[in-house]
Amino acid sequence: MDAQKTTPFEGIWLPMITPMRAGHVDLDAAQALARYYRNAGIAGLVLFGSTGEGNLLSMPEKIGMIEAISSDPDALPLVFGAGGVDTRGVAAAIRRLDRYRPAGYLVPPPYYLGPSQAGILWHYRQIAWATERPIILYNIPKRTGATMTVQTMETLAALPNFNAVKECNPSVLATLNSRGPLAPLCGEDLALLDHFLAGGRGAIAAAAHLYPDRYVEIMLLARDGHAEAARELFEPLRGLIRLLFAEPNPAPIKRALAMQGLVADELRMPMTNASRELGARLQRAMSMVQGSPSRLQTA
Repeated sequence: MDAQKTTPFEGIWLPMITPMRAGHVDLDAAQALARYYRNAGIAGLVLFGSTGEGNLLSMPEKIGMIEAISSDPDALPLVFGAGGVDTRGVAAAIRRLDRYRPAGYLVPPPYYLGPSQAGILWHYRQIAWATERPIILYNIPKRTGATMTVQTMETLAALPNFNAVKECNPSVLATLNSRGPLAPLCGEDLALLDHFLAGGRGAIAAAAHLYPDRYVEIMLLARDGHAEAARELFEPLRGLIRLLFAEPNPAPIKRALAMQGLVADELRMPMTNASRELGARLQRAMSMVQGSPSRLQTA
């Protein structure tokens, strides 16, 4: 780990949902969520990823949400998701968003096309020409249909823009943790504890929408070598994490947040709401987590 590039993306970053109401982005709820997660110890927010329904938002909607959240003088740093099929379109969107001076961009390979490793390298090099901001590689084959090899990631690490990767395969994550050119960010929420116990420094964790303070506490305990205490806190979350991805993301997360009164349970079609059955299971799982107090609560 000592040889890894330094990265500004340490800690738990939240790929925040886009709250909606009556078909529109709910800017008041977005501001309230951003404050809530800041107060819980979240390091930063990732906007417009798959959890944020980013591909279903217009550019004016994205700009409105950025400006609403950034209006808080104590706002968390923001990373913008920037994915798509057409490299030129992604680069154009990044150039437009660059005036908001994000902490970086989260960029997956082009969707659907299944490009070769050479095509993936070309895509990212074009994106690097569009901005001087940091670019987080995002390896998520189940959504893009393309898998980046470790060699491809490390080739890109030679360029100044690239110093981190959000990796969703636990075995690849472990490999990256043991190497050095890129800072690996855990993108598989069930692997969070193992990642931090192995020396990982950062994660982009959708499940941290719920009980974010616990995730921060688990990370700190793991970093400080308190493995058993970290496991004790993480175990009650495992069942809830599985339920949060039992139906297409972010429907279960929005349902759970709506149960807490934080947002309306609304998605943009063709995304649909979580099923009633899953909602009942989420309610039971959340009650179990609430019944297992954190170490901070019992201290």
